Amino acid sequence: MVEPSRPPSTPSGAQAMAQAFGLRFANPALLQRALTHKSFGADQNERLEFLGDAVLAAAISGLLYARFPDASEGDLTRVRAHLVREDSLHRIALELGLSPLLRMSEGEQRSGGAQRPSILADALEALIGAVMLDAGFEAARAFVERLFAARLEATALEAWTKDAKTELQEWLQARREPVPAYRIEATRGRQHDQIFVVVCDVASRGLKTLGEGRSRRVAEQAAAAAALAKLSDPDATGA
Repeated sequence: MVEPSRPPSTPSGAQAMAQAFGLRFANPALLQRALTHKSFGADQNERLEFLGDAVLAAAISGLLYARFPDASEGDLTRVRAHLVREDSLHRIALELGLSPLLRMSEGEQRSGGAQRPSILADALEALIGAVMLDAGFEAARAFVERLFAARLEATALEAWTKDAKTELQEWLQARREPVPAYRIEATRGRQHDQIFVVVCDVASRGLKTLGEGRSRRVAEQAAAAAALAKLSDPDATGA
């Protein structure tokens, strides 16, 4: 049996990272678990990741609600999807310096696991979950705010929400997947005041989302935005 490989960093290195971002763990074992990949052993970070994902969504939702008081629910959902998608979390994890702190098996280490975006994004969510368990929601919310403050400050609402259809198409093309198909599912109301219900079908992901609007174009944009929101959360699509 191959023994797990310990990374060059030490627990004190993880503590130093945490302290640099204002974290003081009363239970250091939570910090260690947050940085432990499932390939390393049984005491790994998947459950913390589950918790951190929910805490992150709640914290970001609160920040956006306060920052954009006139934004619609749909706009806020799209901004949140941008902020919490895997590539955003991956970049933040790199900024935190999580990569050399991860504990994983020798095989996972050799295959580049410590640099893999999905593993780093999961570790960041696990770290947020660990903060929640160690110090409570308010501490975790404050940590999330520190992580995302610069991104929120540098971003105008319009830049995130300008064209969901184009963004969805580019997201899929970047992964060499077919563009989505749109079709009218239903119409409601009188002819001069109709509501269109459109389906966005992302066949490569087995994903179908609905959007509504007073024109087909508006409904398609809403359906594309819903697809983007789901694609930002792989667990929601089974991917």
